[in-house]
Amino acid sequence: MSPEHVAGIWPMLYAFFDSQGRLDRAAMRRQVEIAAASDAAGVAILGLATEVAKLSTAERRTVLDWTAEDLRGRKPLAVTIAESSVAGQVEFARAAHQAGAGFVILQPPPVKGLPEAEYLDFFAAVAAGAPLPVAIQNAPDYIGIGLSREGLIALNRRQPNVALLKAEAPALAVRSLIEQAAGGFRVLNGRGGLELPDNRRAGCVGMIPGGECYDLQARIWRLLEQGQEREAEALYASILPLILFLMQSMDQFLCYGKRLAARRLGLGPVQDRAPAMRPSEFGLAMLERLGGALPVFP
Repeated sequence: MSPEHVAGIWPMLYAFFDSQGRLDRAAMRRQVEIAAASDAAGVAILGLATEVAKLSTAERRTVLDWTAEDLRGRKPLAVTIAESSVAGQVEFARAAHQAGAGFVILQPPPVKGLPEAEYLDFFAAVAAGAPLPVAIQNAPDYIGIGLSREGLIALNRRQPNVALLKAEAPALAVRSLIEQAAGGFRVLNGRGGLELPDNRRAGCVGMIPGGECYDLQARIWRLLEQGQEREAEALYASILPLILFLMQSMDQFLCYGKRLAARRLGLGPVQDRAPAMRPSEFGLAMLERLGGALPVFP
């Protein structure tokens, strides 16, 4: 997939588990089927919303294989890679390529406090061995490791296939990065779809939100593309309180966002894989008030 074709809303799928703590095959298939039939531009897996840190490498490969099997090429696929070594990330990138992924999103190795040059060397080495376009997930607030704007731009110049960026930052900061990068990156923001209209105005080519209300976010994006700003802003305002509730922390997002997604998917009770935040009665009441009106996915 050419980086120039990466645009629009790409929901990051959740990891659903069964009562035995194993990945739930039927729930994962249901999630992919709904995404494939939606207005989303593509599908993303194995990011923070997929609880990738709780999955073994074998389970990550299982999620990749299941998603590719169920997607059947109906939507392009983006695969986040969180392996802890250069060799592990290169191997996973090649597996993603064989599975038909359009691009990969690299997370930094889980070692904090290193000089930025070491992270840049790590990403450059992985990108050199990756057979498809590469995005960097720059999420210091969620992962605890991030690159500077100067570092990201230097990485793009050093390894041109690092042509995409998965940002996790306010629209104002993203705008500054886009201006400074001068076309070096196509940027997609995350943060659950927060500031969606202003991210598009800032120059983002798309968003990678969670899997609970991406159908509405895809509609907002389409309205913005069509110049229907008032309608887009009204729809965004209707889901903003929900997004703000979910994005108070990654634990809260996973706890309540996954439950909303499960309800809309027509699934049974969510089984958490420990350690995990457990929902409270008050939290569930808030979720119902803010997201209870969202219908079951068509």
